[in-house]
Amino acid sequence: MNGYLAIQSYLPTQTPTALQKLREEELVNLRGNGRGERKQWERIYDYDHYNDLGVPDSRQRVRPVLGGTKTYPYPCRGRTGRPLSRADGETETRSKFIDLDFYVPPDERFSPVKLSEFITHSIQAVLHFAFPEVKSLLGHDIGNFESFKELTKDLYARPHEPSIVEGVVMEKLKSLLPKDIYKEVIRLTKENPLKFPVPQVIATDENAWRSDEEFTREMLAGLNPAVIKCLEQFPPIGREEKYSSINASHIQGKLEGLTIPQALKQKRILILDHHDYLVPYLRRINAQGMCIYASRTLLFLKNDGTLRPLVIELSLPGEGMEQEVSRVFIPANQGTEGALWMLAKAHVAVNDSGYHQLISHWLHTHAAVEPFIIATRRQLSTIHPIYKLLNPHFKDTMHINALARGVLLNAGGVLERTMFPGKYAMELSSTIYENWRFTEQALPEDLVKRGLAIRDSNQPSGVTLLLEDYPYAADGLDVWTTIKTWVINFCSHFYHSDEDIASDVELQSWWKEIREIGHGDKRDDVECWLPLNSLANLIQSLTTLIWIASALHAAVNFGQYGYAGFPPNRPTRCRKFIPQEGTPEFAEFIGNPDKYYLEMVPDRFTTTLGVALIEVLSEHIADEVYIGQRTSSRWTDDGEVLRLFDEFAESLRQVEQRVEERNKNVKLKNRLGPAKVPYTLLFPDTSNVGNEKGITGKGIPNSVSI
Repeated sequence: MNGYLAIQSYLPTQTPTALQKLREEELVNLRGNGRGERKQWERIYDYDHYNDLGVPDSRQRVRPVLGGTKTYPYPCRGRTGRPLSRADGETETRSKFIDLDFYVPPDERFSPVKLSEFITHSIQAVLHFAFPEVKSLLGHDIGNFESFKELTKDLYARPHEPSIVEGVVMEKLKSLLPKDIYKEVIRLTKENPLKFPVPQVIATDENAWRSDEEFTREMLAGLNPAVIKCLEQFPPIGREEKYSSINASHIQGKLEGLTIPQALKQKRILILDHHDYLVPYLRRINAQGMCIYASRTLLFLKNDGTLRPLVIELSLPGEGMEQEVSRVFIPANQGTEGALWMLAKAHVAVNDSGYHQLISHWLHTHAAVEPFIIATRRQLSTIHPIYKLLNPHFKDTMHINALARGVLLNAGGVLERTMFPGKYAMELSSTIYENWRFTEQALPEDLVKRGLAIRDSNQPSGVTLLLEDYPYAADGLDVWTTIKTWVINFCSHFYHSDEDIASDVELQSWWKEIREIGHGDKRDDVECWLPLNSLANLIQSLTTLIWIASALHAAVNFGQYGYAGFPPNRPTRCRKFIPQEGTPEFAEFIGNPDKYYLEMVPDRFTTTLGVALIEVLSEHIADEVYIGQRTSSRWTDDGEVLRLFDEFAESLRQVEQRVEERNKNVKLKNRLGPAKVPYTLLFPDTSNVGNEKGITGKGIPNSVSI
């Protein structure tokens, strides 16, 4: 519906008689008939499984279809209708290895401005990637960085190398790129250095990332802050009721006078757990040439609110009857023990980096949201009030997801080439989706489940944090509460009773389709979804969806370059295990611990490719629309709704003030940390109307748009 009708809102039972048939026909047309290959001009929304990742007639690129089976459960994606491969009859054919020829409904595509800027940023990243690569071919070690100093100089310093290096890069690109894009490259190289910007984590102090304080702070305020949880029993227990090899002697005397039972009761022992989900995959992952452990990291909550690492356990599958082989590392900051501790922390960071990119970022935001978009377009009319509430939170998501499947997630794509699971990356994310529940994506529910908050009806968010200086949670609860208040006010304006919810046929069809088709592999998990039988449940579900699409994505995406832009801080895979004493590798390690570290983490090529990727992902683009904003004031003709929306924007500005106040509070040590990186990832940035873009490390866009 266009024109004036597009800004009016009617529940199905309130639709004027003259519009009823038009309303029904609009939805029927958008659903299509489920047959045929999509044409670029068609506006059709339908579901498909992830059957577009592999190449079945190439042995090295066969990948399982994700979704539709108990073996590989997964959210659905948008259907393109491309022909299926003759090799297996279920995988979509790909026209080329890097596949950008895909169907996205016209309303979901990037604007010309965004597409142009996205291409520009990608070209810039390619240049940043190409320069150190060509430099290595002209006389440097192709495989590794020789020292941290060389890594920093090659990746970040403004180039002073001979012009022959630039010449080789530019001539190579000239032969690969279309003329118009090559001209853009020429312009960019004149305006910008051919190297990456300096990441925040080393901008103030190049060595702060090495400290235990920064290592633990990033679990609360870094780019993957929603994994750490309270330890429920000691020693930890995992798969098949098997106890960890960590014992009391490893942590006694490090708990500020508390006994282990006292510390557990006070919820002072926390765990970063990358063990159980990884163990079943380790043999296959390491058969690819990786050297990956499953890890458990125990931490102690100190009286000043910061965390102290207690112990790291690194495990491998055992041989024969031995189920696992584990090594335990204790914190140290000097000598051989200190160097071994650095290697152990690196292996933990590798686990966390993989989980972050595949699960926290891709699965929990990008993939989880797409079925909601498709169901909304198919089941809610554009004049339905809930359509208008959700619409800005879906901007560009289907397009960026299609790009990801064509370049990043596909067999042999960038993610497989940079992250430790390699070709098992998406399969691993399917395993974890099996335990995903939509109800638990609500921030208060997530914090309670992880033992970091307790229910408290006196608090606006419904919970009280047990860890006060937890930047992600403190700022996140403010944002969550503000979103929920807006959703309460909006929904209460249109629905006046639970009966209104139950009698809304479009809304009920929408929720049914999400549960039974879009996330159909979770249809039998009764705890995954709230029944849509009350206003309270509608509000909770909509708040959760908006939280995922806006704030959660911002928290796990826009800090990537600030922390992982310096790869030693967040390595993505390991090529060596930690050496055993008495071996030649141990002697090599003792001789030069830093060199061994750099030979253990990804090589020069993989490192530079990974940094190029996260540089693009971390940038805000010109047409970004932030939470509390709309592209136009004419999205509704309802004056009361517009007033409520203004209140929402004002509440977000108050959140910004509280974030700034917390960052100035010297008692909240986790807000800044040794690297002096203030926590701003959940700073809404409501005043930003496209004037500040690039890598800012702040701002909550409305949608999963990059």
